[in-house]
Amino acid sequence: MENSYLMIFALLLGCLASTMPVFMALFFTGTVGLVWGVGIDPQIVIEVLYRSMDKFALVVVMFFVLCGNIMTTGSIVQKLIKTANVMVGFLPGGLAMAGVLACGFFGAISGSTVATVVAIGGFMIPALIENKYDERFSVGLMTTAPILGVIIPPSIAMILYAMVSNDQLEALFLTGFLPGVLIMVAMSVYSYFICKRAGMERQKRPTSKEVISVLKESGWALFLPVLIFGGIYSGMFTANEAAVVACFYAFFVEIFIHGDMKIKDVKRVVVSSAVTSATLLIIVAGASVFGEYLTFEQIPGKIATVVVENISSPWVFLISVNILLLIIGMFMDIISATLILTPIFLPLLSKFGIDTMHFGLIMTINLGIGYCTPPLGVSLYISGATVDRNLLFVSRAVMPFLLIQMAILLLLTFWPGLVLLLPNLIYG
Repeated sequence: MENSYLMIFALLLGCLASTMPVFMALFFTGTVGLVWGVGIDPQIVIEVLYRSMDKFALVVVMFFVLCGNIMTTGSIVQKLIKTANVMVGFLPGGLAMAGVLACGFFGAISGSTVATVVAIGGFMIPALIENKYDERFSVGLMTTAPILGVIIPPSIAMILYAMVSNDQLEALFLTGFLPGVLIMVAMSVYSYFICKRAGMERQKRPTSKEVISVLKESGWALFLPVLIFGGIYSGMFTANEAAVVACFYAFFVEIFIHGDMKIKDVKRVVVSSAVTSATLLIIVAGASVFGEYLTFEQIPGKIATVVVENISSPWVFLISVNILLLIIGMFMDIISATLILTPIFLPLLSKFGIDTMHFGLIMTINLGIGYCTPPLGVSLYISGATVDRNLLFVSRAVMPFLLIQMAILLLLTFWPGLVLLLPNLIYG
């Protein structure tokens, strides 16, 4: 039986090394494991595929994808950037700090790192370079700051984690607020000192009249995150319903208030979002088949037994998991990794007395950092294409900012009270 595990694991690595798409590698390996290793009827795989996608929690993911596409098509993104710039743009490194703040604003609506890199990074990187910011600094900052898209709720990664762990989604969302703010502050402070030391020219401080004018112009856009979180935590609607409300609100604002989207654009935005959502569902299906194999073979329980026998301290366990997740994040997307690894780690958490929501936040940050780490970090390729630079240049550019994020990750790992502060205050 041990040899069969090694063969299945080798098959998975071989599929991934052959550049086969991740969902196909997971589906093929899981199917071989179930049929050849476990000996079940191949028709069971079809049932697993159906059950994996027949989950109401996935509805919220699809609607937040749609909401992000609406904002990218219309002018909400530009208005969020304009608001962030008027708030901090006059400080040393103000435009860079505005980019970080804009990533936080956009992340509070879209829930996706890739969408944040495309929407904010695609606009801010050229703007920073045009304003005489160092190219490497600009690329590094706007490649790593979009991690806020999966940390600040609503987070697609957290939705999938809650689907597996059965944690209350609204409470899990709350774990991301303070860490997200901490990352924004740390990266902004770093930008402040770097740009001040470089003698960057400041923007003119806006007058009160200009600030009020920008806030009025951006009022409808700024109200969107207020609507989402105010509705969820006031009890007006659930997280699933909040995603639907956000989409209708964004459509209404872009078509009838801002006038930047036409009725004819609705079909294109919906179809584009459907394609993105279908891609996500395919990954979920492939990961679920492989996860079913792990469950049949009781591999999570066996791993838990081995780990508990060799690790006695929860802190040693958490450090080991951080290192493992950072490595996995270099090669696997956050959706597949969350669906596969969560069932493996869950049995271990209770044995070490680790809160599942605290661990969910740690896993999300670790895998989010994977978006910015070579060789397969998606954000690296998007930013590289924006400035026509190779992977090596972008990889070097992100290093200082990745160190900042890893330092915050270490702090959050050993300070669960900070992560759980808001859930404990609101839900007890």
